[in-house]
Amino acid sequence: MPNAAPGRTLRIATWNINSVRLRRPLLAGLIAALDPDVLCLQETKCPDEFFPLEELRAVGFPHIAHRGMKGYNGVAVLSRIPFEVRADDPNWCAKGDCRHLGVALDVPGGPVELHDFYVPAGGDTPDREANAKFAHKLDFVAEATAWTRARGPARRSVLVGDLNIAPLEHDVWSHKQMLGVVSHTPVEVEALTGWQAAGDWHDALRHFVPPEQKLYTWWSYRAKDWEASDRGRRLDHVWVSQDLAGALTRHQVLKPARGWTQASDHVPVMVELAL
Repeated sequence: MPNAAPGRTLRIATWNINSVRLRRPLLAGLIAALDPDVLCLQETKCPDEFFPLEELRAVGFPHIAHRGMKGYNGVAVLSRIPFEVRADDPNWCAKGDCRHLGVALDVPGGPVELHDFYVPAGGDTPDREANAKFAHKLDFVAEATAWTRARGPARRSVLVGDLNIAPLEHDVWSHKQMLGVVSHTPVEVEALTGWQAAGDWHDALRHFVPPEQKLYTWWSYRAKDWEASDRGRRLDHVWVSQDLAGALTRHQVLKPARGWTQASDHVPVMVELAL
């Protein structure tokens, strides 16, 4: 497997595309704006046999892995760089519901392990006993945390995806009003920060944007004017291992994508590392 060219940058983007077949035409705008070497998708909503491989190769991603199912969930990694798929990662909560894909990117200095996650949204009621979807979310994160802790601190690794939790006060439009809303409840925040700590992960977006500044990647479809109300949440994340933190050179949250025709309610996020 040939290595990527030495001395280059590595741009990794993540996007909850909310149906890869419906929104595949929007990838042209993403590529023009972010020029990613690797693009991780979530909520592809596409069984593997219908995944648009040839169309995605045609826009510049010859290396593709995907795990999908009918109607919902699904993850994919599209890459200009060769990679190997990690075959033995867990079947989370024994559900086989296509929420994680791990690969090893062939880059200078040795492989970079990349994990693409789509954490369950958790429904509307933040009560484990009353809401099976919320229980699934907490169980999923607990399993991911235990797996991460057993593996030890991450090394030459990147974790991206729609983690469906906004952990910091300024990751939501109103910390006070969101404390009882799924995605920002204390139990979810504690779970996500525990997962992050278990792998000694570095928050790549907050590397560039201080915690006291607002930072959002998602705006609800329910808002009549999402841009004017700006009631966003940071549900999409990029974490890097501590040994890659010093390689971070820039980031971009592609907020204009929320205004595209037939937009996803999430926007693409990109980080760049100097290898």
